[in-house]
Amino acid sequence: MFFLLNILGILVIFGLVYLCSPNKRKVKWRGVLSLVIVELFITWFMLGTRIGIWVINKIASFFTFLISCANQGISFAFPSAMANPSVDFFFSALMPIIFIITFFDILNYFGILTWIIDKVGWVISKVSGLPKLESFFSLQMMFLGNTEALAVIRQQLSVLTEKRLLTFGIMSMSSISGSIIGAYLSMVPGEYVFAAIPLNCLNALLLASVLNPIEVTKEEDIVYVPSKAEKKDFFSTISNSMLVGIRMVIVILAMVVGYVALTACANGILGFFIHGLTVQKIFSIIFSPFAYLLGLSGHDAMYVAQLMGIKLSTNEFVAMMDLKKHIHSLPDHTVAVATTFLTSFANFSTVGMIYGAISSIMGEEKSRIIGKNVWKLLVSGIAVSMLSAMFVGLFTW
Repeated sequence: MFFLLNILGILVIFGLVYLCSPNKRKVKWRGVLSLVIVELFITWFMLGTRIGIWVINKIASFFTFLISCANQGISFAFPSAMANPSVDFFFSALMPIIFIITFFDILNYFGILTWIIDKVGWVISKVSGLPKLESFFSLQMMFLGNTEALAVIRQQLSVLTEKRLLTFGIMSMSSISGSIIGAYLSMVPGEYVFAAIPLNCLNALLLASVLNPIEVTKEEDIVYVPSKAEKKDFFSTISNSMLVGIRMVIVILAMVVGYVALTACANGILGFFIHGLTVQKIFSIIFSPFAYLLGLSGHDAMYVAQLMGIKLSTNEFVAMMDLKKHIHSLPDHTVAVATTFLTSFANFSTVGMIYGAISSIMGEEKSRIIGKNVWKLLVSGIAVSMLSAMFVGLFTW
């Protein structure tokens, strides 16, 4: 019974996202079906084989290494802050952006990154029928946060149309950052975190192609390579990368602080009229039907709906901390779908981070396309998390 509900849930999410699509006739169903088949295989591989977990773990360790390098620089400037047992969000998630951007700009300077985008993107685009850059970006989001991933390909983004730029904004809602995987693993089971990472990326690509279908010609489906005239010398390039990084840190910090404060303000106003009413509770009521479609029943469904509301209105860390307290009393299926749903950055403050990142990279004019389509970003982020949880739920009972 609940297994069938889980399958029905996948169909319902696809149906709702399709209804939200402004260009239904342009949706490439062959690519959608291909990605679904790939996702089912990946879910089985990740949850049913040891080698699957080993592969993802090795990739994660590389990005963890990059973050540890970034932390060396941060520790030099802020030794007392980094020595604390619990490092602030500013130092753990934002400051590493400076080094991550610089590292990948070095790869870009020598043509390594553009080569990887071209070749890896070609492989995924053959499966999905979608453009190379979008296909590569979906993989890049596995361990680079949305802001870092956007910054790494900023030269590519600068030559795109606004409609294609919106696709990257939509996909960015479902990323995570390699720097916080360790924090996730300290609260929830690792196998579901690692299963969620590739599923989120492929679902982001899949749903972006439904919500914002685009036609890209062969001439447009290329990886932008700066001419020699555009290239600066090596040291000017890395110095500029660091300055780009710090500007992004400041803009993103402002957005995060503002959105979290607005949520607290909204809760205060709601509580004034109805005691105990919060934005989180409202969202938990809205999400409760979808929680049942995750193959849950009764109390478990309402609890997971509550976690969904907490994640959307605040962030996944707050929700995971709550799940950690109850994890031993919950069935495996409930833990699996809840953990998978929570493993992404999809919430209101992330919209601000994406807007701030594109604004700092490309200017206010280009970022307006994000501001006009906030609902698409939110629908995509929630639907991706739902789909990933439903795919994992099929293999965990």
